[in-house]
Amino acid sequence: MATKNPTKAHCAELRQQLRDLGYGQAESELSETFALRLYPVAEHLRAFDPRVALVVGSRGAGKSELFRAFFEQDPTVRRAIMNHAPVSKLTMPSFEHAKWLPAYPQGTSFPDDFSLSRNVRTDEDAQRTWHAMLVRCLRNELDKRFLESLSPILEPKAADLKTILQGMESLEISPTVALDTLEERMTREDRWLFLGYDELDTLGGNDWSLMARLIRGLVAFWASYGRRWQRLRAKIFLRSDLFRRHADMGTADFAKLAASRAELVWSNAAILGMLVKRIANTSMELKEYCRGTKMKIAFEEHCQLGLIPQVKRPEDAFPLLERMVGLHMGATKKKGYVRNWIFTHLHDGNKHISPRTMVRLFETAASKEAANQLAPAPRLLHPTALRQGLNDVAADHVTQARHEWPWLDGVRRRLAVQPLVPWKRRHFHELLSKDWNGDWDDSDSAVRPPTDRPADLANYLLELGIVRRRTDERVDVPDLYLFGFGLRRKGGVKARTSS
Repeated sequence: MATKNPTKAHCAELRQQLRDLGYGQAESELSETFALRLYPVAEHLRAFDPRVALVVGSRGAGKSELFRAFFEQDPTVRRAIMNHAPVSKLTMPSFEHAKWLPAYPQGTSFPDDFSLSRNVRTDEDAQRTWHAMLVRCLRNELDKRFLESLSPILEPKAADLKTILQGMESLEISPTVALDTLEERMTREDRWLFLGYDELDTLGGNDWSLMARLIRGLVAFWASYGRRWQRLRAKIFLRSDLFRRHADMGTADFAKLAASRAELVWSNAAILGMLVKRIANTSMELKEYCRGTKMKIAFEEHCQLGLIPQVKRPEDAFPLLERMVGLHMGATKKKGYVRNWIFTHLHDGNKHISPRTMVRLFETAASKEAANQLAPAPRLLHPTALRQGLNDVAADHVTQARHEWPWLDGVRRRLAVQPLVPWKRRHFHELLSKDWNGDWDDSDSAVRPPTDRPADLANYLLELGIVRRRTDERVDVPDLYLFGFGLRRKGGVKARTSS
């Protein structure tokens, strides 16, 4: 077949197809291609064991992809994914009778930031808010005899949070009685009802203290009621840094909830498996290109999930990288192995790599190669295209990160005063402290860093993996952020960023 020995013209066609692997963003993925691009990692799918309420992962780890897979996709897709989940056979049959409802975000069905800031002043206020929102979310599931008595909660618009909370106070225990009755019915009918919470970093806008209260309130609410209800179950998708900083209540209930959490961590084998799956399911031609390599891996064919590669070790997928790019990043091994270069440059300061950046690197490199035309057939990419693509990926990574951390632009501007890394830790603190009370986002003067002191912000940046500490205690910046910030390493060449 042509893909076993593709011509230069055929490689150009494959390269064009490689430019659209889905960008790794579940929120923008079309429904018809979502399942084909989803890579079911068994360890991640433990998140849907009924005993697991907290699903924790770093930025870009795939939280929203899992949320969408279970709370927004066709039930047949959900069943297909569950076949890869390490859930006991005693539990699995019950999922045929489960309902999955998004509890947040809900658009206009949830209070706006202004009403939240005015009415959620304490953690107890936050717990009452989530209790009320749960009742409102489940109104179509509740026993009809409760609806009239619950009207003080159900009838006001979501933005009128003050009236809703007053209704909660006036009803005393009625909301819990209604939910208890629903729990009893679910038990009798052997059914489950899962409530999903995602994008919790959007709570409260730029008010970090309000977001912290709401997250603590949500976790505390389900830590308590998760013991009371067995068929009403929460799935709380939480960014790792928010889990560590805002969710730790220090209570016995929370400790139990946290102990059974699912962590979304990507091994190198899983990352490469995800990449192979996206490439193989993009087109029939790319599927044949993948099968034309010497990869010693089995492929499972599924009617909805497409071709699923069984990548057990990173080495299993190396032959595909070598066919696409070559063995080395240059004419000889002095430039290093392609496989090592990719992981080294995409890792953050915590040695984590996200599916999003891996996908984007190959998409961008394919675009660069289309302009360069340096790769000889059967290769699709020249190492030069990877190097050029990394600069664009890093710039885009920082731009996207600012959507979640708007204060990051202020960090970038302060570090740019001394663009040569690494820095001594004391000097790093001094850079962050420059104009501490000034602007941290050019477009919004209300944006403030998430900490009150430069030293705490430095620790937070280390925690996020935006910077890393060397063995000599100096502070370095991983390449993904180094290039994205426009910094450079001492003795190196200044990184180019996209315009």
